[in-house]
Amino acid sequence: MGKLTILALRIVIAMVLAGSLFLQVRMVPLLSNDLVEAGAPDGPRVALLAIVVLGILCVQVVSVCVWRLLTMVRRGTVFSHGAFRFVDIIFGAIALAAVLVFGIAVILAPGETAPGIVMLTCGAALMIGGVALVVLVMRTLLAQAVARDVEATQLRSELDEVI
Repeated sequence: MGKLTILALRIVIAMVLAGSLFLQVRMVPLLSNDLVEAGAPDGPRVALLAIVVLGILCVQVVSVCVWRLLTMVRRGTVFSHGAFRFVDIIFGAIALAAVLVFGIAVILAPGETAPGIVMLTCGAALMIGGVALVVLVMRTLLAQAVARDVEATQLRSELDEVI
C-alpha cells in the first residue's frame, strides 16, 4: 500500500473521528431535546439515546483500530499476531453495531412506527451483521497469511544454514 493511499485513508479516518465527536457532543443532546418535545416516553427515549451513543462509539473504535492497522501496514508488520487484536476488536464493534441497530427496531416496533420502517431497520441490522462476517473472513485470510509468512521465514533460515 502506497504512502499516498495511507495518507488518504488517515485523512478520511480523522474526518470520521471529528464528525463522530461532533455528533456525540452536539447532535445527541439535540436529538434528546427533540424526543422530549415529541413526547417520547422516558424509557424508550433513554434506550434510543444510549443506542445512538454506543453506535457512535462503535464507529470510533473501528476507526482507531483501522488507524492502528494502517500504521502496521506502513511499518510492514501487519502480517503478525499483533494485528489479530485490532481485527478482533473491529469484528466485535461491528457485531455490536448490528445488535444496536436491531435494538432500534425493537424500540420502534410497539409504537406507531410503520411496519416497513421496522423491517428496513431489521434489514440494516442484518447487513451490518454481514459486514461483521466479512471481517471475520478477512481475519481468517490474515491468519493464513501470517502462517505462510512464518513458514517462509523458517524456510529462509533453513536455506541460509544450508548455504
